[in-house]
Amino acid sequence: MNPRGNAHTLVQARRRDSLDKRQRTLTALTTLEQQGKKITHTAVARTAGVSTWLTYTEGIREHIEAAQQRQQPKPTRPADARTPNATLRTELELARQEVRDLRDEKERMRQALRHQLGQQLDALGTKELTERVDYLARDNQRLQDAFRQATEDNHALHSRVTSLEADLGAARTSLRRMIREENRSP
Repeated sequence: MNPRGNAHTLVQARRRDSLDKRQRTLTALTTLEQQGKKITHTAVARTAGVSTWLTYTEGIREHIEAAQQRQQPKPTRPADARTPNATLRTELELARQEVRDLRDEKERMRQALRHQLGQQLDALGTKELTERVDYLARDNQRLQDAFRQATEDNHALHSRVTSLEADLGAARTSLRRMIREENRSP
């Protein structure tokens, strides 16, 4: 029997696993950079065998962004001033390719997220899901009842305001009449 309880052991195992994954990610980043391959969050995650979201966490993201900056070609000025159109076309094509790559990476990340959410749903038992649905249904009913009550209160207050406005208008008319009569009397 574990004297500290099962939770402590699980926390330690999770911490070791997390450190191992982070180290594998940094090692994969170094390997990709040394091989001269394009550095993306997805490429690093695949090489390290970890999920893509880990590459966006603090401490890893900065290393990847720095490696991407190091991979960026240094801007050079064209030797011939007559070739700006060709340079612009090349830059445009590179930008288009980068947009395509980013769209592909975004789609891969969406698929990974869908997969991860599916795994989480599969991990939940039917009992937990039923309890959660029941809780949400009760909470929804409570909110609907509160909304219905608030709507009824609003209508009642609106009717009261209308009645008070009518009374106020009548009182003002009566007051004006009294002031006129008082002013006419010598």
